[in-house]
Amino acid sequence: MADRMTQTTDEDLITATGHPTHAHDYHQLLYAPLGRITVTTPDGEHELTSPLALWLPAGTPHSARFDPESLVLAESFDPALHRLPFARTTAVHLDGAARRHLLARTRGEGAEVDDAVMFAALTCARNHRDARLPLPRPTSEAARAVAGTLLRSPDDQRTATEWAESLYVSATSLRRAFRAETGIAFSEWRTRVRLNHSLALLSRGHQVGAVAAKVGFTSTNGYILAFRRHFGRTPGVWIKEHEGRSPGPSGRARSAPSARKPVAGE
Repeated sequence: MADRMTQTTDEDLITATGHPTHAHDYHQLLYAPLGRITVTTPDGEHELTSPLALWLPAGTPHSARFDPESLVLAESFDPALHRLPFARTTAVHLDGAARRHLLARTRGEGAEVDDAVMFAALTCARNHRDARLPLPRPTSEAARAVAGTLLRSPDDQRTATEWAESLYVSATSLRRAFRAETGIAFSEWRTRVRLNHSLALLSRGHQVGAVAAKVGFTSTNGYILAFRRHFGRTPGVWIKEHEGRSPGPSGRARSAPSARKPVAGE
């Protein structure tokens, strides 16, 4: 863990709405089991809602914005004892067991899960590039109808106002339904649908510009910016990383060298 002086200095920077740019001399995992936080690093903006978490390697400059009523958890690990397999800011998808352990530690429970075990579990989480963005489904009739159409046709360009008119509801009610029932705004929900669809197209070899148009972005640049904000990398970088895991000539997947599991005391 980080020393007491470093932790005290960091706590002094944190307010109810976030903290300014700073860096740690330890690795840190940020997670928001409730609400949403936005972390800005040299790689871009990373929006975190459960079950996504973010690894910040030691020395990474970052700032954060916290949404009202969000709950933010942070786990820190000494880089001299724990070898992080990520060289850059990396979002990971936490499974149910990892989330339960993190929450237990905030209650003073889970002492039986030592740092080495916890670190290994968190670094074995799936990389964000392998996970689709979380997309909670709305439950009210009008919002559910909009969501169903967008899931089938993410390139539908109708605005919330246009959707509301076609469904004979108010635009304000429709927007409130998305926010209340999914935890995210209509525009953000639609962006996530488009980005999730784009991953399949990229993996099948479609060009970035063509993918942007197919999923409904009005410009390639807008697509690239949205992709980087949510996935921490551009579509081009994602394609290169994905190619490293695609089937080789023998038909079997090529695997990158596996990172050695961290061992306490190294």
